[in-house]
Amino acid sequence: MAKKPQLPCESLFPSARQDVGNVCYDYGTQQSNSSSYRLAYDDFDFIMRDELRPVRLQLELLKPEIAQLEHDIQATVVIFGSARIHEQDQAEQILRCNEQNLANDPDDAGLIAAVDKARRMLEKSRYYQQAQQLGALITEDAKRFQQRLLVVTGGGPGIMEAANRGAADAGGKSIGFNIVLPGEQKPNSYITPELCFQFHYFAIRKMHFLMRAIALVIFPGGYGTLDELFEALTLIQTKKIRRIPVILFGKSYWDKIINFDVMVAEGVISGSDRDLIRYAETAEHAWQMILDDYTFDDQMDD
Repeated sequence: MAKKPQLPCESLFPSARQDVGNVCYDYGTQQSNSSSYRLAYDDFDFIMRDELRPVRLQLELLKPEIAQLEHDIQATVVIFGSARIHEQDQAEQILRCNEQNLANDPDDAGLIAAVDKARRMLEKSRYYQQAQQLGALITEDAKRFQQRLLVVTGGGPGIMEAANRGAADAGGKSIGFNIVLPGEQKPNSYITPELCFQFHYFAIRKMHFLMRAIALVIFPGGYGTLDELFEALTLIQTKKIRRIPVILFGKSYWDKIINFDVMVAEGVISGSDRDLIRYAETAEHAWQMILDDYTFDDQMDD
């Protein structure tokens, strides 16, 4: 019986990289020197055109997705929180600096306010330690059960740094989804380098946060944290994504910032919408609530 022909190991077609290497743009003619002659994907000015925004959106979706598939990342726990919450030593140093400035000019209203804010930030520094501990707990259990479950953060400083740091402390990998901002926003040094991504589009970044998420843990934060929280709640409420635990860390903070009970009383959300929220005060409590909803034998549907 004749053997079936084997498929070639390599594609018959050259790769895009090979094509770029083979192409010549300089034949000494006006035609070859024209920008219109460049291969479309090798033409930076073309890729940057406003009309190519849909292509750039797709590329921003694909690049982190392909990388995570290549690393066999199956599930994530997403940890949100303020970039401005520092670990205790740094918060104490900031407070001392502000107190010294106030001592030199005790009647300055701006300095009085700065000291008050620094004291509040020192109180919130405990959240840095808890986020770090939570990152370690998740990573340790994932390693113990040989699961491809990783911590994901926005990749910046503060609470994000703390969670990535905890994963690194536990000897595991973690993901950072950084974003281009007008001010400097460099990735923290605890993210696994090959899983450190940078985004231009907030929408695509938020989609990536949720694509593999089994739970969200939201530490105290500002506009960005609130944006990420309400994006997820809206998608769960409208059944655009399946329900997962949404855990607000630090009930006293969140009760001052958002009054969900008033929203129910005013009729703008239902009681069941209110029940989408849970609260935690310790890393152990937050992780246990996640484990109550997800077992390591579960298979991700999406």
